Amino acid sequence: MTPHPAAGQAEGATRVVVVGATGNVGTSVVQALSEDASVASVLGLARRVPGWRPPKTHWQAVDIEPGGGDLVPLFTGADAVIHLAWKFQPTHHPDETWRTNVLGSIRVFDAVVAAGVPALIHASSVGAYSPGPKDRAVDESWPTHGWPQAAYTREKAYLERVLDAYERAHPDIRVVRMRPAFLFKRESASEQRRIFAGRLLPGRLVRPDLIPVVPDLPGLRFQALHTDDAAAAYRAAVTLPVRGPFNLAAEPPLDAGVLARVFDARSLPMPAGPVRAALAAAWRLHLVPASPDLFDAVLRLPLLDCTRAREELAWEPHRTSVEAFEEFLAGLRGGAGMDTAPLAADRAYASSSLLAGA
Repeated sequence: MTPHPAAGQAEGATRVVVVGATGNVGTSVVQALSEDASVASVLGLARRVPGWRPPKTHWQAVDIEPGGGDLVPLFTGADAVIHLAWKFQPTHHPDETWRTNVLGSIRVFDAVVAAGVPALIHASSVGAYSPGPKDRAVDESWPTHGWPQAAYTREKAYLERVLDAYERAHPDIRVVRMRPAFLFKRESASEQRRIFAGRLLPGRLVRPDLIPVVPDLPGLRFQALHTDDAAAAYRAAVTLPVRGPFNLAAEPPLDAGVLARVFDARSLPMPAGPVRAALAAAWRLHLVPASPDLFDAVLRLPLLDCTRAREELAWEPHRTSVEAFEEFLAGLRGGAGMDTAPLAADRAYASSSLLAGA
């Protein structure tokens, strides 16, 4: 392994390492950085090197799990490390996701210290927050204890505690924690279908004429954001002298009424219990990858107040939450993706959609 490729460049040219650079968020962050005149180079780290080649970007295959390659040489000479790598599956084996998401993240954090990188920008999540209100938005002071039953929220909350201690031990490192809402873009559709819905939800079936009813469940009110808008906040955090947590979300919150309008359907009030029971049965049979515990967590997520991001990052989303979600749905119907391993397009679904005239 070699140091960051821009390590010998003139002072003032920003050099950024993006860990987990080929997924939903990573591709948008790399694209935003590659278009920023103040950024000299980007080093993208991922398990597999993609065919995608944005400007000013170099690639290196690396595994962040314990026993993986040495990260310190790759971080040496960087002005900031953006940590995005995350494993959502297998949900039936949380010890495996813990190994990547928690132990791998700690390896990244420690390598930042060892390499002398002055800034660490970490992808936390709305999922790190404790259950909260649905009728008002909370700021970054809301407790971050997650929902303990779901591996995703449990791991995000645990890393918040790790970073609390990390910041006390390394006050010279500028630590930023991004806490975005659900992130959507067209190119992430195939990946997100595979992660959360599995084979029971072919993308071609997500059409308004095939979804007559949206269940109006207690607690079904959440926020969304276009991934490119989240990437703009990450880019700003690289170039501005900010630190601490930032909520990221667009308006309006998505609930049964909004979703019914998107699908040209009607909303139907129903208790969450039967829906959870059906999901739990499908999950136990390995028919869907999303666990019922994550379903429970979603119904308890608070709404986010993004005032701090607007004021300190000069950040404003360019798309509404509805626009982001509709773009995702269009990508789902078309089997959209990118030339990276995580975002590989669902060719079979895309062909079926074209044949069906979708």
